[in-house]
Amino acid sequence: MLFADVRGSSQLARQMSLTDFTRLMNRFYRESSRVLIDADAIIEKFVGDEIVGLFIPFMAGPEHAARALESAQELLRATGHGSPEGPWAPLGVGVHTGTAFVGVVASKNTTDFTALGDPVNIAAHLASQAAIGEVLTTDEAAEAAGLELDGLERRHLSLKGHPVDAFVVSSAPLVERT
Repeated sequence: MLFADVRGSSQLARQMSLTDFTRLMNRFYRESSRVLIDADAIIEKFVGDEIVGLFIPFMAGPEHAARALESAQELLRATGHGSPEGPWAPLGVGVHTGTAFVGVVASKNTTDFTALGDPVNIAAHLASQAAIGEVLTTDEAAEAAGLELDGLERRHLSLKGHPVDAFVVSSAPLVERT
């Protein structure tokens, strides 16, 4: 799972006209959708200033965790992190892997496709802890992606009272792709 959050969006909205802020968020939705779809992710939802992507093994392949982490880094590049001008959308990203319920939930008049469970909550909380230009991931996702953990910054976080070890996989500035 990947959660990407536009940092400081309320402040951005206060500093911009409604039209300009709407354009900014539409650009974020368009660019982040492109990145996730190109990586064979399912866009689970847009939540205000956030996008949630699911990298389900039967769609994203056995390297689903690596694809999620690569997509997180691509999201930073696509939103201007590492560029001389700086980001046009300041993002913090969280990536985690695990078994979760993915499917349709329904009530009397409403149905929704969603993902539920601790892995989803952990990914969301990681995103909330990531600074602008950072991708935070758990050791489970890093190991599933085949990352070498030596040399990565390790953080001990408390996510809603639960201790989690996280790694900073990316932080600005990024090297631009050529």
